[in-house]
Formats: sequence, structure tokens, C-alpha cells
Amino acid sequence: MKNEALNKLGVDINRILNDKKGKHLDKVIEKSVTDEIILKEMLKGLISKNETFRYNCFKVLFQISKTQPLLLYPEWNYFLDLLGSPNSYHRMSAINILSNLTRVDIEKRFDPIFNQYFQHLDDQSMIVARYLAGNAGKIAKVKPYLQTKITEKLLDIDNTHHEEGRKDLIKYDIIQSLSEIFEGITGKERIFIFVEKQVDCSSPKTRKAAKEFLKRFDKENNGTTNDSRGKFSC
Repeated sequence: MKNEALNKLGVDINRILNDKKGKHLDKVIEKSVTDEIILKEMLKGLISKNETFRYNCFKVLFQISKTQPLLLYPEWNYFLDLLGSPNSYHRMSAINILSNLTRVDIEKRFDPIFNQYFQHLDDQSMIVARYLAGNAGKIAKVKPYLQTKITEKLLDIDNTHHEEGRKDLIKYDIIQSLSEIFEGITGKERIFIFVEKQVDCSSPKTRKAAKEFLKRFDKENNGTTNDSRGKFSC
């Protein structure tokens, strides 16, 4: 298998993909977008047992999903299969790449897997949950008709199994996503109440994000005032 990949990718690309520092991945990206065989090898690399090789393949595909998502859209079902993998790294890869592909989801493939995707806010891995929370705003921006459902999922974080301290970390990513869609969303007061609660939470990073959110959007708040702040805690 290793020799087969070496033959298909070539010595130079294999060397780059096995470099722990991840240097010169731009060269692999350039090759992948013009050579279908190399692109297929990147997809296979997502499940490689070689951690360095796998991570570099992910970085290549993630960048392509951001800049040329149509190239990877035909592989939607491959990433969907990874979303259901028992391997948390595979799930993380799927969470990140699928979120970018929603930008070109002309067939609305995401809609029927909405619950399957967002159930990973309660993933056994906090890292996977954080990636989901951080990507939610991106999806909501390109699928505005799902904004209310996405917001409801994010605001339901306290009903997940994560320990309180870990929930507070995930809430940082939730606040970032809410920031992306806040200006155009309905039900702002509920979001404000949620964010206000994080001002005194256990995570310094989340506390800072909450304060920045409130400062940025306070003028748009429909009726919620600064007087309510400080009454909540995580």
C-alpha cells in the first residue's frame, strides 16, 4: 500500500506529506487541484495510520475545501462516512470539510444530515464538539433558512454530557459562530442572555469573547440592558 501510494504521488510529494513541519504543502495543493489521481490519494490519506501523513493530507484537503469546494463536493458521501467513524480524528476532518462544502451545496445535501451533523456538539470528544461549534456560523451564513435551527442547537450546549469546564470552552466557539450571524438573525434577546451568562464563566478565553460580543452588539440588543449583566454565571 505504501509503495502504491509512493508510485502515484511521487517521491517529492510523499516527502512533503511526511514532513512533521508541514512545509511546502502549497505544492501538494497545487498538484491536487490539477491531478485527479493525487486528489484521490489525499482522500485516502485522511484515514492513514501514519499520523503526520494523515494530518498533512487533511490540511491539503481543508485548504481546497475553502478555496475550491466544488472539487470536493462530489466526494460528499466520503466525508459523510467519516462523520460516522469511531475515530475522532476522522469525525473532526469531516466536520471541518463538510462545513466548507455547504457553500456550494446546490443539491442541499446538508439538509437531511442536519441532525446527524449537529449531534456532534455532544460528541464524546470535546475537540470534535469545539470544531462543530466553531463551524456552525459558517454553515448558518450560507444556509440562512437553517439559522434558527442552528442557533437552537448551539444554545442547547448545557444539555450535553460535557463537564462544566469543557462546556465553557465550547461556549467560546459558540460565541464566535453567533457573532458571524447575529446581525441578521431573529431572537437576539435569547442570544444576549446566553452570552451574558458567560461573562463570569470558568474560561478566561470565553469570558473575554463574551465581553467583546456584548460590546460589539449591544446597540442592536432589543430590550436587554446592561443591568441584567452580572446576574448570571456559567
